[in-house]
Amino acid sequence: MVVRVMIIDDHNLVRAGLSRFLNESAGIEVVAEAANGEELLQRLRTIQTDLLLLDMTMPGLSGAELITRIKSLYPALHILVLSMHNETQVVSSALKAGASGYICKDCSPKVLLDAIQKTMETGKYLNPEMAEKLAFFSTSASTEPDDVEFMLSDREMEIFRLIVAGKNISEIAQQLFISDKTVSTHKARLLKKLGLKNTVELVRYSMQQKLFG
Repeated sequence: MVVRVMIIDDHNLVRAGLSRFLNESAGIEVVAEAANGEELLQRLRTIQTDLLLLDMTMPGLSGAELITRIKSLYPALHILVLSMHNETQVVSSALKAGASGYICKDCSPKVLLDAIQKTMETGKYLNPEMAEKLAFFSTSASTEPDDVEFMLSDREMEIFRLIVAGKNISEIAQQLFISDKTVSTHKARLLKKLGLKNTVELVRYSMQQKLFG
């Protein structure tokens, strides 16, 4: 059986390289490519696909939100995340949203092929090292709010709280007696840790997880 793969990544060279490599691999056919979440959802309406090779961070709809949307529409579709991010919390958010597996872009070609094969055979894939980190992460916190407190530093949580309260960068800097640049750095880090892209998603996430009362 030939595995029909769709590649979703916002970088043209990445898609081209993956497409060429996979099409030269036995038992795999790249049936489509997409540069973002919206384009992906359009392709899925008309193209039969077995597995999505999905980047975690793209402009527009992406990340855990995109994975949740895909699984609600196509529950049997396998989603293998191929991302530059290897932070445990990002992996965890992808798997909780419904991803079948997760690998990093610095993996070897053999690991990529093994991940596709095992995902199709068993419905899931994680390399042993990542699985061990994820197991430790999962046992370190039992609920979503605690997960957030576990993954973010005290300062990041403080800035998160103030952002949700409607404060801008300058107001937060003034209140905490730190520079605007320092606030921006902390904000960028907490967004990355949570797998989010902007303030709107940050506020939405806090509401979904019922953080900060």
